[in-house]
Amino acid sequence: MDFPKQLTGKILLKEELPFEKDEIQHLLDSNDLIRTPSITKTFFQLICNRCGNKKHHLFGKIPCYRCQKTHFYCRNCIQTGRAMECTMLYEWTGPQANWPHETNPCAWEGTLTPAQSKAATAIQRAIQKHKEQLVWAVCGAGKTEMLFPGITYALQQGKRICLATPRSDVVRELMPRFQTAFPHTKIEALYANSSQKTGEGQLILSTTHQLIRYKHAFDVMIIDEIDAFPYHQDPSLHSLAERACKQISSKIYLTATPREKLKKRVSKQQLAAEFVPIRFHGHPLPVPVSKLEWNLRKKINNKKLPHTLDSFLQTRNPQRQLLIFVPTIHQLPLIKQLLTNRFVSLETVHAEDEKRKEKVEAYRQKKYELLITTTILERGVTFPSVDVVILDAGHHVFDEAAIVQIAGRAGRSPVDPTGDVLLIHQGLTEAIKAAIKHIQSMNNRAKNQM
Repeated sequence: MDFPKQLTGKILLKEELPFEKDEIQHLLDSNDLIRTPSITKTFFQLICNRCGNKKHHLFGKIPCYRCQKTHFYCRNCIQTGRAMECTMLYEWTGPQANWPHETNPCAWEGTLTPAQSKAATAIQRAIQKHKEQLVWAVCGAGKTEMLFPGITYALQQGKRICLATPRSDVVRELMPRFQTAFPHTKIEALYANSSQKTGEGQLILSTTHQLIRYKHAFDVMIIDEIDAFPYHQDPSLHSLAERACKQISSKIYLTATPREKLKKRVSKQQLAAEFVPIRFHGHPLPVPVSKLEWNLRKKINNKKLPHTLDSFLQTRNPQRQLLIFVPTIHQLPLIKQLLTNRFVSLETVHAEDEKRKEKVEAYRQKKYELLITTTILERGVTFPSVDVVILDAGHHVFDEAAIVQIAGRAGRSPVDPTGDVLLIHQGLTEAIKAAIKHIQSMNNRAKNQM
C-alpha cells in the first residue's frame, strides 16, 4: 500500500482511513497523521471543520453510541459521512507523494480548430504561470479536447490535476474519454457510490461534493460547468474546491453560461477569459422555437397531450432520438403515460432514480427512442443526434442558463449538426426570451470569427 499516494492531500474521518486502530495510533505517534475535531463549538456558533458549514439550522443532535452522549452533527455533509462533535478529522502529514513525470501522456490524435487551439493555449499558459483562467465556450465547442494540451503539460511536470463538476453523469461520461486520451495515467472517477476511491489517481475526475475529502492536494483545479446547480448556489462547495488546491496552483473554469459574478470579474480584468463562440464542427447552435399552449399545466394534469407537442411529434425527423425535459419529477410518469403509444421504447430519469446511470447509458446506446428527464441532463452529457423539447419552459426552474444548456444538447454531431429545439410554454418569460437572444448572439459572434 502506497500511503503517500493514498493519503497526500486528504482530510478524512476515522472510518475512511485504510488502517487498523493500532496502525492509526502508530501514525499519530510518529506525526504522520494529525487530527482535529470534526465540529468546533464556540459560545456563538458551531463550525463543521469538514465542510465549512456554519449555519445553525444545518446542524442536528443525535445520541452517540461510542461515548453514550448526545452530540451535534453536521447535516450539510451527512451524505458523505457523519461529522460529529466527538469525531475527529485525520490529515496526512507524512512523506508526500511523488507523481510521475510522463514524457508523452496524451494519445489523442485529433486536431483542434483554431478557436479551440487559442483556448487550449490560454489554459496551458495559466497552468504554467499558476493563474486563473475562464474559458467561455458555447455548448458543443469541444471543451474537453481544449483541456488536453494543458493536462499533458501538467502531467509532464509531475503535477496532480482535478477536474471537478457538479454532476455525477458528467464524471461518468468523461471517464472513458480521459482513459482513452491518457492511457498510461492513473485516473480516478469520484462520485457517490463510485468504486474507484483508492486515492492514488494523479488525474482525478470528481463531483464537487467529493472534494470534501481533499486539502492542499492539487496543482491544477479545473471546474467544469462552474455555473451549474448546486455549485454556483452553494458557497461551501466553492470553499471545498479552494481548500483542495495547493497554495500555489492553477484554476481553470469552464462554462457556456457564466453567471453575472464571473462576468463582472472578467469586465474588471480580475479574471482572464477566452471566448469560444463556435462549435467544433463549425455549424451554428440550434435556435429554439417557442410555442404557446393555453392551459398547458391543466392539460398535463388532466392527462391530455398538449397540441403543440402532438404537432411536433408528427413532423419531426424520426431518425433522431428525443429528449423531453419537464420541470418536476411529478410530471415524469404523466408524460410517459401520454406518449407510451407513440414510441416503441421510452423511459424516464431523475436525480434520485436508482437506475439513473443505467438508463442514461441505455439511451446513449439508442435502446430508447425517447428519454423524459428533469434538469439533471441539462448539461455535460452528449448524445449524437437528438431533438429537444422543454415542456412548460416558462416554469421557474428553467432560467436562461438552463434553457441555453438544454438547447445545447441538440446538433452536437458533425454528421447531424442541426436538431430541433422546441420550448412549449403557457406564457412567454424573460428567461425564454433571454435564452433565445443569447443563442442568436453566440451564432452572430461565431459568424464574425469565421
